[in-house]
Amino acid sequence: MDMQSGVGCAAAVCTTMAFLPQAWMAIKTRNTQSLSLAMYIVFTVGVALWLAYGLLKNDWALIVSNGITEILSLTILIIKLRYDVFGGRRGFDRAQ
Repeated sequence: MDMQSGVGCAAAVCTTMAFLPQAWMAIKTRNTQSLSLAMYIVFTVGVALWLAYGLLKNDWALIVSNGITEILSLTILIIKLRYDVFGGRRGFDRAQ
């Protein structure tokens, strides 16, 4: 692995790992009231675009890191929408 790839992989690990505590707290507590909905929508779209860019460039550091970050970001966004915007289970649970 050359220096350029090493720096890219290190950056990918750091930015992806930075999302783990936020995702864990959102999953555990279902509390995302202090998080901006607009920011998470824009961020999730941005990460999806970085993932698409990585796929187009066939860059595995971009693909893996942005794939994982996209899953974490989508998880937080879904929890935000489900529990803060739509008020719990309403709109998601057809049994109610």
